[in-house]
Amino acid sequence: MATTFVHVLLVFLHVAPPNTLSKRYSPLINAWVYPFFEQNWRLFAPDPDSVNRQILARTAHSGSDGSSQVSDWFDLTAMDDAAVEHDPFPSHTAQNMLRRAWTSYVDTHGSDDTAHTERALMMQKYLSNIAAQRVAGRRAGTFDFIQLRVVTRSIAASGPVAGNRPTTPTENRLLPWWKVTPHGN
Repeated sequence: MATTFVHVLLVFLHVAPPNTLSKRYSPLINAWVYPFFEQNWRLFAPDPDSVNRQILARTAHSGSDGSSQVSDWFDLTAMDDAAVEHDPFPSHTAQNMLRRAWTSYVDTHGSDDTAHTERALMMQKYLSNIAAQRVAGRRAGTFDFIQLRVVTRSIAASGPVAGNRPTTPTENRLLPWWKVTPHGN
């Protein structure tokens, strides 16, 4: 009973407008809410993407002689798109996992790719694990490091609003190399 009351109180303070209590106890509230009880209100007020993102990955393997082998880029987004396109009942996981992982990564890291919080570290590991799992499932061999590149292109508006809608420039973001744990590939 007490646990239920504390849970409801902490979730209420998380979703309520900023107030004295939620500001004062923000670290405690966030530690309870994230990552298990995170709220996403886009279900009720969708904000469709105005850009297309292509997420690519490449791997590196260090040889016993000190040499390093770097793979070609592997298009993770194309793999997801193909899985959805040819499935009459695609799962939301297949459609959204990589995209949501990237969005959460950007929300926690900003543009400097430096993790400043535990949540940011968790999102970085989550994104890295998704990429490593998908690359390992399609390529033979092992790898020690993975690197992601995200290419963002604006979606052109159609119709009469096309001239009034600002477009974002194309972005080509190269993330740092991340060490992959043995269970990741």
